[in-house]
Amino acid sequence: MNPKLSLFLPVYNEEENLPRLNEKIFQAMERLGHSFEVIYVDDGSADDSLELLRQFAARDSRVRVIAFRRNYGQTAAMAAGISGARGDVLIPMDADLQNDPADIERLLAKLDEGYDVVSGWRKNRQDAMLTRTLPSRLANGLISKISGVRLHDYGCSLKAYRREVLKDVQLYGEMHRFIPIYASWAGARVTEIPVAHYPRMAGKSKYGLSRTVKVVFDLVTIKFMASYMTKPLYVFGWAGVLAFAISIFSAVFAFLMKFAGWPKHADFIQTPLPVLAMVMLVLGIQLFLMGLIAEMVVRTYHESQGKPIYTIKAKINFEDEEAPRNPALNVPKWETEC
Repeated sequence: MNPKLSLFLPVYNEEENLPRLNEKIFQAMERLGHSFEVIYVDDGSADDSLELLRQFAARDSRVRVIAFRRNYGQTAAMAAGISGARGDVLIPMDADLQNDPADIERLLAKLDEGYDVVSGWRKNRQDAMLTRTLPSRLANGLISKISGVRLHDYGCSLKAYRREVLKDVQLYGEMHRFIPIYASWAGARVTEIPVAHYPRMAGKSKYGLSRTVKVVFDLVTIKFMASYMTKPLYVFGWAGVLAFAISIFSAVFAFLMKFAGWPKHADFIQTPLPVLAMVMLVLGIQLFLMGLIAEMVVRTYHESQGKPIYTIKAKINFEDEEAPRNPALNVPKWETEC
């Protein structure tokens, strides 16, 4: 039978932290009294991390290991962990010993209050202020404002998700931090609680200031996908309207300068306005055409895959479209097999 809890951790060159980390994880998980599994995703480590993970798996079958051929990044490792997890509740966590596995109990208690996603908040963060904490605070404020999902700490890996809110999530770039946004937009109840955070005692941090720039780019992407995925002509169309408006304004102003002498006389060759008018006219036409192409691509995507443009929270009296049932017991087939 599948476990109740699935804890998964991206691992990249953390050989010094893994023995103590694995010990703390098992102490915390066994204290909960639920069935569980621990999935380590080795992201192409160049040290002995993978060998240690093999040893953990050999000692306890509840440890499962996914090993990448090379380093793909944290988002890819998170996606692999989600795909491989079998539990009803999925819990990602960092492997650098800065998160405390003992906080998992509090995350689960919050889930029991009816929430679908519980995010950790490193309220007393133990990282460098200028290179890590300050950029993170700025990014978190920007993400909360644009997405409408108010969280203090999107970068904290320690979270708890109900399985159903992750089943349709596809991760790219640095988008693992935006999973609570995807879940909220799909109707999930999202909250956060303060969690412990410790300074890194061994190993080297894999993140720097460049990560903040990537986060901003990914934020623009998910905002576009959420607002205009099924109607891209809206965004391209408004950009085209703006280009047309600039073109018309430039052309009118150029004619006023040449024929009315307002605000001063200038021939067409004496001002860049005619060139600007033509460039913006062509740009406006291109934006409209790009919007139409994007509309066709979106329709092809949804219709070819039979992918709906909506998500359903529940169905009532649609038993024939749900799981195969055992007619003798009138329960889902998987229940009788378990």
